[in-house]
Amino acid sequence: MDTEVTVALVHGAYADSSSWNGVVERLLAEGIPMRAVVNPLRGIALDAAYVAGAFGQIPGRVLAVGHSYGGAVITNAASRAENVAGLVYVAAFAPDDGETLQEIESGSQDSVLLPKLRPSHYPIGTGPETADELWIDPAAFHEAFAADLSEQQSAVLAATQRPIAVAGFTEKTADPAWKKLPSWAVVPTEDHAAGSDVLLSMAKRAGAEITETPGSHVIMMSRPEIVVDTIKRALHAVA
Repeated sequence: MDTEVTVALVHGAYADSSSWNGVVERLLAEGIPMRAVVNPLRGIALDAAYVAGAFGQIPGRVLAVGHSYGGAVITNAASRAENVAGLVYVAAFAPDDGETLQEIESGSQDSVLLPKLRPSHYPIGTGPETADELWIDPAAFHEAFAADLSEQQSAVLAATQRPIAVAGFTEKTADPAWKKLPSWAVVPTEDHAAGSDVLLSMAKRAGAEITETPGSHVIMMSRPEIVVDTIKRALHAVA
């Protein structure tokens, strides 16, 4: 395995890098170079610029791994970072040029997420200006986001969730990296957040090597070994 390829994990909305802990533990145990990249969750344009900057500062080549909204971010960011060798989508969006996540989610028959979202406001400067962000109703978090974790685990995730700016749903993708880079996808078959149907459709469109497996949207937490196996296959392919 080429040790010059670093696995860069990008978390999604309503989460932080700790959502990758089960994957991180396994990668570290096998001596695989990795880094968890913070995703600001402020919108496609800003987040992609931030993540591309992080990728570009990693020595050598990078295997970009995104969960959920993080998939949309790496789709945009990897086109701006010259050292990205491949993409791994984990229950993740792989939008095409001009698409928004709101449009994609609205077309899913499997997702129950949109009606469960609640708005709040955050300041965008030092003045009175604010923008909107969205968080998941804690009462619906287990059903919509983490159905294959325990109720207690889901309650902790709901209480510690990070909201995402509305811009994450409404800003358009540009220059999707999956059109020029090899890709892999882990598609959980009981994903009621992103929607298993749209995840599978996007993965097929991207020409990804697809692994379908039982599980919820947080498959990297409930079945981290499946995700690690996919990452290792991708590493071997891009070595």
